[in-house]
Order: sequence, then structure tokens, then C-alpha cells
Amino acid sequence: MYNEFIFRPLYNCLIVIMDLLPWIDVGIAVIIFTAIVKVILFPLSKSALLTQVRMKSIEPEANRLRNQYASDRQVQALKIMELYKEKGVKPFSGFLLLIIQLPILLALISVFYKIIPTVQTNLLYPLVFAPILKTNFLGFIDLTKPSLILAVATGIIQFLQLQFSLASKQAKQAPKAPPGQSSPARLADSMNTQMKYLVPVLAFVSIYWIIPARFPEASSVMAVYWMTSSLMTLFQELYIRKRHLKM
Repeated sequence: MYNEFIFRPLYNCLIVIMDLLPWIDVGIAVIIFTAIVKVILFPLSKSALLTQVRMKSIEPEANRLRNQYASDRQVQALKIMELYKEKGVKPFSGFLLLIIQLPILLALISVFYKIIPTVQTNLLYPLVFAPILKTNFLGFIDLTKPSLILAVATGIIQFLQLQFSLASKQAKQAPKAPPGQSSPARLADSMNTQMKYLVPVLAFVSIYWIIPARFPEASSVMAVYWMTSSLMTLFQELYIRKRHLKM
């Protein structure tokens, strides 16, 4: 079911783009395809992100209730759920929307692994034809080999996306806990700061070492996908911030 209803249609869509635009290379095709998928999924991503931001905005009140009812977890849970209801926040909806997107995102990754170095013709529909793959991205980067340039660019773009993300902005605006006082907000702020630097490093290491160790011909294509996805996420968050949150 996963193959026939998610993976195979996505694979054929990518091939169709290269059939319709035979002059583009695989990297450009991946950029176009990733952007289209991100736009289609944007309503789900927007709802999940708005839920996350609204939960962040009421976190101080939720922390106050956690401290006030620390001795009675049942009452604490009820009070926090009442707070969510009062503020119109549905805490599980964002998680559910992300879960809905997960099979599509996993299928996308599989698609990019199987597009290089040759088209898997057994996956194509009858009216879809295998194109001649142009694997020189922008004319000078060989997508069939690991690329230091693409690995570094992936890390930088991932850092920028996290640096300007709504979660990061919300953390900066949240009231700081007094020095020496432990709080969930302080812990979350610390984790956000660490992740902002850890994830870009992980992106670089994944593209330049981890993925090539197993799939040497797919790492550069994955870099193009990762960069495009991060940039699209950044642009979408900036749009949400300006249009819906007035930030």
C-alpha cells in the first residue's frame, strides 16, 4: 500500500518533471519537485506550526499551573487541559498533522535515493518514460559523488532555518526564569540553543560521511533536497510570522 499509493506516485511525479523539462539536471528537478510537495503540504505544516507557537505563548501560564499543583498530578493535568481549552489550543492536533506528513516525507527520501544513478524503470507507469539523467548540478557538481560544497551549504542553510525559526523567536521572547531557578522554560531554552548548533553539524556530517558510507551515489541529491526543504520551511515560517502572527 505504501509503495503503490505514496512512494510510486511521488517517484513518477519526479520523472514527469524531467520528462516535461528535458533540459534541466537532476538537481534542478529535485528542487522543483521538493518545492511543489512543500507547497501542497503547507496547509498541514501551517496548522502544526501555529499550534506549536500558540502552545509556546501560553507556556508561562502552564508552568505556573504545574508548580501550583505539583503535588496532585491529576488536578494539574485537568487544569492545564482547561487552560488549553480556554485559549483555543489543541495540543495534539499539531502532533497528528506531523504524523500525517511523515509517510510522505519518508517516501520523498526513498525517491531521491532511487533516482541516482539510473531511473528505476520497473517503478514507472506505462505512460511515463525514463529520461536521460543529467547529473551535473548547475553544470559543475557531480551529483553521483559526495560533495563537500553541498555538505557545507546544507549545514549553513539548516543553521539559518533554525536561527530564524518561529520556535527560536518564541524562545527569545519568552520571559526568562530567575537565575539559579530551574524551570521547564529554562530547560527548553537551553535545548533550543543546543539544537540550533547541533542539527546543522549533524546535517553536514550526514551528507558528507554518514549517507555516502551506505549510499555514495545519493548523498549529493539528498543535500539538494535537504537544502530546498530547509529554505522552503524558512520562507513558509516567515510568511506565517508576517501574515498570521504579525511578528
